[in-house]
Amino acid sequence: MEETKKYIQAFLSQNKIEVATSKLSLFDDFISNETNINSVKIIQENQKMIMANWTLKTRIDDIIIQSVSLPNGTVDKKYEAKFDFMNLGWKDVIYSEIIDLEETGLEFNNDEELLFGNPLISGDLKIKFLFRVEGEAEDSILNEKIITIIINPDPKSLWKNIESDKKAPFWKEDNVAVSSDFLDKKIVVASKRGRSHANVGSFRDDDFAFKKINDTGWSILAVSDGAGSASLSREGSKMSCDLAISYFEENFTSDFLKEFDETLLQHNNQTDEDSSKKISRFVYDNLSKAAWFVHKELEKFAINLEKPLKDFHSTLIFALIKKYDFGYAILTFGVGDCPIGLLNTDLTEIKLMNWLDVGEFGGGTRFITMPEIFKSDKLQTRFGFKLVDDFSYLMLMTDGIYDPKFVVEANLEKIEKWKEFLEDLQGKNEDGLSVDLNRDNDNIANQLSNWMDFWNPGNHDDRTLAIIY
Repeated sequence: MEETKKYIQAFLSQNKIEVATSKLSLFDDFISNETNINSVKIIQENQKMIMANWTLKTRIDDIIIQSVSLPNGTVDKKYEAKFDFMNLGWKDVIYSEIIDLEETGLEFNNDEELLFGNPLISGDLKIKFLFRVEGEAEDSILNEKIITIIINPDPKSLWKNIESDKKAPFWKEDNVAVSSDFLDKKIVVASKRGRSHANVGSFRDDDFAFKKINDTGWSILAVSDGAGSASLSREGSKMSCDLAISYFEENFTSDFLKEFDETLLQHNNQTDEDSSKKISRFVYDNLSKAAWFVHKELEKFAINLEKPLKDFHSTLIFALIKKYDFGYAILTFGVGDCPIGLLNTDLTEIKLMNWLDVGEFGGGTRFITMPEIFKSDKLQTRFGFKLVDDFSYLMLMTDGIYDPKFVVEANLEKIEKWKEFLEDLQGKNEDGLSVDLNRDNDNIANQLSNWMDFWNPGNHDDRTLAIIY
């Protein structure tokens, strides 16, 4: 009854009614009245109920207006976002679900509080989060909170793929991939037009060629990267490869090579102390003549077309290989920024068979079309020779592969970087695309071409990769 008394006193006071001393006895009778006692209890219970309802209502509203930041996603890329209820302060959320995800590519695992999947659409994705908090009836209508997730478009989709003009002079295929035999090994080559070229409908400037040289036992592989700033470099790169092959077909005859074959045998058997010098002289003399031949033929071609030679600017690397009973002889030449890498059989050593025209040669790419390279005292450093029992891979590539995969020239001489590159080829990459470097794989050319679609920000040049394995 004391509680009833205090409540009624407070109520009367709020209404500016004071109980006079002369009315105290009457007041005691009033508060002891059963009807008044019950009325106070009912009022207090209703007040408690109102307070509880208000508290529940404000709690729900707090959750609805609370800012929830989920990580951005990208179309067609794996997405995961944890709804950490404890960190969000939602320990009183007793039920939750996310609806209308069918067209988003996402799913919600309520038990793990995890939103995951591969987003299908880009933009500000409005997620409907339905929930019930402690204190609400089990059959109450679920509360709805809208959570926004930013899904970025797939960067690849922003690039156009405009076909090059087949009626233009010196048109060639935008993408080429082939596989074949090479000596007693296999070869696979893919050359793909870069996104920067495809976006504007221009041409693939890279090129390659390989061939068995008559009946000499030698085979040649050439790769060239046409300069993007040179208007006819697509033809310059093609001609550079074809001309290199034609030179050796004309000049590498069995009779001409007989003495060199004997020198290599003596070098292997260590029966001629001058064999190293003889090999170096042979390589320099003959490969420099081949490079000079390519240069002069390109110059003649440009003159006939009344075009400046710089319009045909192209790098050029090539490797001549022969299998002997005692191993493989490998002769190389390179001008430009395209590397030639030779990996030994157990992948413990990498031999970079050419120096790149970066840093060492003054920080600028050189081209086979530049006459000054033949006058430089560094010309002799452009040639390479190696005699090995066997090898696992010989790779020639343009900077469209080298730049994104090796980044800097120094990495080309690190075996761990080449192992990472091989792992990438074998499927350890963002897209999970792999190239099965198995001699019996008939689909390897297509696999390599697909792998070369990899995404690397800022690297959208033509890509050519040739692998002898």
